[in-house]
Amino acid sequence: MILHRKIQKIKKRLLAIGAIVEEQVNLAIKSIVNRDKDLAQKVIDGDVAIDLMEVDLEEECLKVLALHQPMAVDLRMIIAVLKINNDLERIGDLAVDATERAIVLVEQEPVEFPFDFTFMSQAVLKMLKQCLDAVVNLDLELAAKVCASDDAVDAIHAEVYRKVAAELVRQPQHVSQLLTYLSVSRYLERIADHTTNIAEDVIYLIQGNIVRHQEPLS
Repeated sequence: MILHRKIQKIKKRLLAIGAIVEEQVNLAIKSIVNRDKDLAQKVIDGDVAIDLMEVDLEEECLKVLALHQPMAVDLRMIIAVLKINNDLERIGDLAVDATERAIVLVEQEPVEFPFDFTFMSQAVLKMLKQCLDAVVNLDLELAAKVCASDDAVDAIHAEVYRKVAAELVRQPQHVSQLLTYLSVSRYLERIADHTTNIAEDVIYLIQGNIVRHQEPLS
């Protein structure tokens, strides 16, 4: 019973981190769209709390492993939490990286996005929300859907690269802005990668199967 209560507490702390990270990504996207330097700074300042929470949760998981030596499903839960915790922290870092690009854009001459930023950002946000919902509900089908979505985001990023390359030829005077937008696309694509990692860890938690590097589940 003590182990069960500690695992439930750990899971709640993980979900709390997930909620904060999701909000950070939302704010980062808004700061880029609105060229909002103050909002960007809010995202940057908020990353410290995520880092501290990530370290605290990792320490708690290691204590449970050392003191209670969980087995089977309980052991998979702790391992999954440790991995998901790390991916959430990295998503928080990437939100900051993207937000720092917003600060750069504020100081540059406005240039229209050379790609459909709204479509790409919404696709990534949807993946993030779905992977967190999969964690909450231990939803195998939803986790598989997140994994399947990653290829689409990769394809969007590849298209962004092609469009930015074309615009660099057409608008060489805007090289700095265009490369900044390419960086934003890359950060979003990496966030999608980490949401996929989380979804794969949910699958591992439910089935005990490591699906990384395998074909997406249908």
